[in-house]
Amino acid sequence: MRLGCPICGERDRREFYYQGAALVRPEGEVWSPEWDDYIHNRDNPAGVTRDLWQHEQGCGAWLIVTRDTVSHAVLGVALAAELGA
Repeated sequence: MRLGCPICGERDRREFYYQGAALVRPEGEVWSPEWDDYIHNRDNPAGVTRDLWQHEQGCGAWLIVTRDTVSHAVLGVALAAELGA
């Protein structure tokens, strides 16, 4: 699989570190069921996902990668900072 880094261009997937699903953090700092779900539960969907990756062996940028887990097609890559993630 190849990922298109917005800064460095298209690179092999081995240059990147997969962090997991790109999730929105719950509001507040007090423990709640939303925080419990955010920390402990993950879906394993077959289809389109939004994941957080770091271009670890390149520019170091954090990226949001939209991809299809069935076809392995990369549908989009954006800088996480630009998306407010």
